[in-house]
Amino acid sequence: MDERSLSPALKLRLLARRTLALRGAPPRAALYLLRVYGRALRRGDWFSLRSCTPAQDVVALLALADGRREVVELGTATGWTTGALVAADPARRVLSFDPVEQDGRAAYLGCLPANARARLTLVQAAGADGAADPRAPARVELLFVDSSHEEEPTVQEVGAWRPRLAPGALVVFHDYENPAFPGVAAAVRRLGLDGEVRSGMFVWRA
Repeated sequence: MDERSLSPALKLRLLARRTLALRGAPPRAALYLLRVYGRALRRGDWFSLRSCTPAQDVVALLALADGRREVVELGTATGWTTGALVAADPARRVLSFDPVEQDGRAAYLGCLPANARARLTLVQAAGADGAADPRAPARVELLFVDSSHEEEPTVQEVGAWRPRLAPGALVVFHDYENPAFPGVAAAVRRLGLDGEVRSGMFVWRA
């Protein structure tokens, strides 16, 4: 579907549907995502609207992140989830890695207030390489894995970051139950992790 062919009424309905899906999200994060959705519609960025992390997954992730201040994300993509993580908690710092610079990311992260943007660091690098970055926190409280979705890179990423995980840290694997990405579940099995599933994501406590 081409976003340019959508009527204003349909655009409003799409925005309303996403607004309803954000119920339960921290207010600052919900406001940021609503701004992002509106900007994507104005830009005609239908690809990002279709491929972004579903709102219900973001709400579940933010609930898991509650009280966790040192967050690392592997796979920035458009930056929508990244921005929601940093917006949700005024004391949280987010370090996000992605080897690919995605079109529109700067515009979407520009929807963040300056004080939130100051607590966000973007690094153009693969997730496994990020653990050696001098900016990486010594004790990561939440590691969100949403990168290649392939088995071997995912195993390597978790192995690289494992020494930096704080006691009781959460590692969240996005798209664990998504049949389009079997590598995620394969990586979890190979790593021998015991955890639980939340909104299609696998959650392991270190």
